[in-house]
Amino acid sequence: MTTEPQPVPGDARAGRRPTVVAAGLLVVAAAMLWGSSRMTWVEAVSSDGLGVDRVLALVGGQWAAALTPLALALLAAVAAVFAVRGIALRVVAVAVAAVAVAAGIPAVQLLASGADPESVARIAELPDRAEVTAVDVSAAPALLALLGTLVALVAAVAVWRTPREKAGLSSRYDAPAARREAATRRDDSDEPVTERVLWDALDAGEDPTVDPHDPAENGDDEGEPGESGTRRRPS
Repeated sequence: MTTEPQPVPGDARAGRRPTVVAAGLLVVAAAMLWGSSRMTWVEAVSSDGLGVDRVLALVGGQWAAALTPLALALLAAVAAVFAVRGIALRVVAVAVAAVAVAAGIPAVQLLASGADPESVARIAELPDRAEVTAVDVSAAPALLALLGTLVALVAAVAVWRTPREKAGLSSRYDAPAARREAATRRDDSDEPVTERVLWDALDAGEDPTVDPHDPAENGDDEGEPGESGTRRRPS
């Protein structure tokens, strides 16, 4: 006896929604970190005793040199959440959380302790005879970096909570052996039959209309296979 599959409308889109949300959060966090890296974090005035005072403007990419690479790492994580599944997805979530923490540390230090003249001189690569006479810290860029850190942490949680079987690319990119194994698992479970499941079964070389628990349809009885790939009982 064959069972008629009942596709569930919108099931595929609903299953991928957590992944899309996580990817969107990662893009927003990366944009915030990149934007913060282009803004002026510290302004200073230096004097070398030979001429007029020099005004220095240190952007986030100078004061916290890792901001731009960390923003690029978050963009790479966007591709990763669509490409991997299972335990690898949890690894991506942990990596995103680590990137977020690393991006937030310089901002917290600057807001908590300010900018000391020695650090300004070192980052600005001032000559030994130059002396930093005034330092002014801009809070807004550091706060933007902290906001990007928080968004990245939320993205890490979203990636971690993404159902592992719903993540990754479509199963059409899996190896044939992996598709056959997935089709076998679905046969043994009560998972609703969706349109995606039907296509995955066809890609794996399985007949999705055959009841796996019916011996007659699985070819356990004698007879020749019919047009649908099942065996017919001898008359």
